[in-house]
Amino acid sequence: DVGTGSVRAGVFDAAGQLLGSASHDIRLWRAEGEQVEQSSDDIWAAVCKSVRGAMAQAGLGARDVAGLGFDATCSLVALGRDFCPVTVSPSGNAARNVIVWMDHRATDQTARINATDHPVLRCVGGRISPEMQTPKLLWLKENLPESFARTAHFFDLADYLGFAATGTLARSLCTVVCKWTYLGHEGRWDESYFREIGLGTLADEGFARIGTQVVEVGTPLGRGLTAQAADALGLAPGTPVGAALIDAHAGAVGTLGGRLPEGDASNRGRQIALILGTSACTMTPTAQPAFVPGVWGPYWGAFGPGSWLNEGGLSAFGAALEQVARLHPAGAEAAMLAEAAGQSLPAWLEALACEQADGTEGALRRAARLHVLPEFLGNRAPDADPNACAVIAGLRMERDLASLADLHVAGLCGLAYGIARILEAQRAAGLEHDTLVLSGGAARSPLLRRILADATGHAVALPASEAPVLLGSAMLGAVASGRFATLTEAASAMVRIAELLPSDHGAMARLHARGRTINALLTRCERETRAIMADEG
Repeated sequence: DVGTGSVRAGVFDAAGQLLGSASHDIRLWRAEGEQVEQSSDDIWAAVCKSVRGAMAQAGLGARDVAGLGFDATCSLVALGRDFCPVTVSPSGNAARNVIVWMDHRATDQTARINATDHPVLRCVGGRISPEMQTPKLLWLKENLPESFARTAHFFDLADYLGFAATGTLARSLCTVVCKWTYLGHEGRWDESYFREIGLGTLADEGFARIGTQVVEVGTPLGRGLTAQAADALGLAPGTPVGAALIDAHAGAVGTLGGRLPEGDASNRGRQIALILGTSACTMTPTAQPAFVPGVWGPYWGAFGPGSWLNEGGLSAFGAALEQVARLHPAGAEAAMLAEAAGQSLPAWLEALACEQADGTEGALRRAARLHVLPEFLGNRAPDADPNACAVIAGLRMERDLASLADLHVAGLCGLAYGIARILEAQRAAGLEHDTLVLSGGAARSPLLRRILADATGHAVALPASEAPVLLGSAMLGAVASGRFATLTEAASAMVRIAELLPSDHGAMARLHARGRTINALLTRCERETRAIMADEG
């Protein structure tokens, strides 16, 4: 599992039990203009170290591994004809050959693409995002034409990992459908789209640089691990590798369709996956295509054959909470105290908030005068507005840790209200759902689970696995190895729900209803403020 700041590897058995895991940090370069870059060589090195560490912790040998799967952020990787990195950075540093998913350098290109109103955009909620790949490709063509011309292979990061492991250039249906505008239900790229937006050269080449072989999720790639990759990973040559998933999609695969707690009769078909990390993603599988304005999709085959997917989410989740803490005078002190306690900063702040208010309800009431619209990286859904900005209201002169804890709680509420807006947009388009199945580190927060349940009116389910994103990738390996025929079959055996928290329609729901009204007001004010400042007349 390749996230924004680190790589994690896990070894699972066929029942979904985690036997060993390890992680390794990866470098991140930031530059002006919301540019964020990485190195594919760094990432692959971290993958190899993490796999070796997980295997050592599990106490297993190379021949004990039946199959391997990868997931990664939807970042853009550029390689030359010799498969060496090609810089995507104005710095010219050849190592910086990955435009990270959260990079917003292509905002202008995004606006121009959306202005075409091309029919392809219907499958991304009507508006493409700068987080997706065609705006980034257009930026490279216009701003670094030499790099664009030198690049022989543009990969989604997850597909690059499959290439590094097996030598195959095949792309996963998940990546190209969700981030590259590939029409999975028709099995083709749309030439007219690429020509209209200014990337006709890719069409002239028969799309060779972005993928001509597209395979279903979990399909065995090539002949498995090459000898070179196997040596680097500490695994056996020929080990099957399944076609990859985007990281959030792996979280959904590792949570949806699992065994429910004994005696629970909830409807699995009404579940939505909510994956919480640096950003947040909602994943809603459907039997028929659903067009929801501002919500990405419908995507055919992103989880495998036979279903469609709608993908919403927040561009910043963990990143937003971190930014809120950094803005507060006590942020640095809190970070040091959390590190000394061996806790993450959000977990430490949550414990302080609940301790000083005698529980969850008290913490929410203490924070009720504070209101956070946490759109530090724009609005991914349902407004599809990359220029949206954050707003914090209710601040006074407090500088202490207690006030920071209150602000953290308000930030959690603001994030939950953003999720509630996405669920409302989907329901208005005819999608019925009643349960959020959480994954990611923040899913372990009792306070967040309570807020989400009461603010959205949905039950909140917690998977038994503490690493459901890793589990989703392991399921790819299980399918590629032939242990299970489909991801659905794998989910029945490997995924379990440990806890189901019903929503409360009492006092806390009423408190959140007022909070959501204020959140909507702040959203309107932010949009109107930008419009006023943009009016030069």
